[in-house]
Amino acid sequence: MPRSLSLPWSRRWLVAALALCTTSLTACGEEADAVDADAPAQDARRIINVGIERLQPRSFTDVIRLTGTVVADRSVVVAAEEGGTISRVVVDKGQSVRAGDILAEIDDEMLRAQRDESQAQMSLTQQLWDRTRRLYEEDGIGTENEYLQARYNAEQAKARLALAEARLGHTKIRAPFDGVPDARHVEVGSVAGPGTAIATVVDLSPLKVAAGVPERYAADVRKGARAVVVFDALGDTSSALVEFVGASVHPSNRTFPVELALEESDHVIKPEMVADVVLERRFLQSAVIVPRQSLVRTEGGFSAFVAIDIRGDEAMAEVRPLTLGASAQDEVVVIKGLRVDDRLVVLGQTQIAQGDRLRIVSER
Repeated sequence: MPRSLSLPWSRRWLVAALALCTTSLTACGEEADAVDADAPAQDARRIINVGIERLQPRSFTDVIRLTGTVVADRSVVVAAEEGGTISRVVVDKGQSVRAGDILAEIDDEMLRAQRDESQAQMSLTQQLWDRTRRLYEEDGIGTENEYLQARYNAEQAKARLALAEARLGHTKIRAPFDGVPDARHVEVGSVAGPGTAIATVVDLSPLKVAAGVPERYAADVRKGARAVVVFDALGDTSSALVEFVGASVHPSNRTFPVELALEESDHVIKPEMVADVVLERRFLQSAVIVPRQSLVRTEGGFSAFVAIDIRGDEAMAEVRPLTLGASAQDEVVVIKGLRVDDRLVVLGQTQIAQGDRLRIVSER
């Protein structure tokens, strides 16, 4: 009987295992080759959906933002020029006054008596002067010395009367200009001397806003520049014009003073209120302006993507390094890097790189 050619079990198992491994390795290698071969094709088909904006020239107002304080056009502490007891307070705080209105009065009894005495003295010396002059000039009676002395006495008496009347007039303390008494410093019965504060009068028309401008803007701020003043406490805004620009920089904070006249103000706005000032620095008639969100930060600064080679709704991404200018809220002026009619990527820009294929899903 012929001998069987069958192998021992252990040897048959070893051969089968080797065959399985060989088959598996071959299959794995073929699969890996297939994946590697497909990879470039998949990358080539990668298209990123984006939104673009066609850049158009626009006007832009560059501004300087400051914090200011409301001040009165004029504020004066009205003081007594004559001493005495306050006999009457005519105007109370907060009442409007006109220039020349009486604010308070000082007891004038003594000064009236002095005025009356001076008036009588002047009347007497004037009569003596008239008589002496007539006798000397017409009749040649009297000496030249008597003539000159009589004239001097009459002129001196006249001057004393004028002084007495002026002092009497100073007992009525008057408003120096149209305004509002903001403080009263005396009461009836108070004793005032020359220089004693009687009242503080402020001129509220117009009100002004005072602010300090950093020295780096010295070349940009001019008299007549327009501004918007925001009063957070009132929830209101007002237009203003720069009417004063300081000539020197304060050494402690490196700012120079400016004053702005409010074009429209009412009594709701008070001196010493804090206000935010948006001051016009310069006006650009035609500028390239982009949304801040479209910018991509890089190691060297900022860049943006534009869509080029547009065919239908497909395009290619091109990166542009940017030189930026002024900004306001959510917009930035581009000085260099973008041009009018460029298609700026404004949506999806963080997902793309130079040369990526794009699908335009929105345009504005």
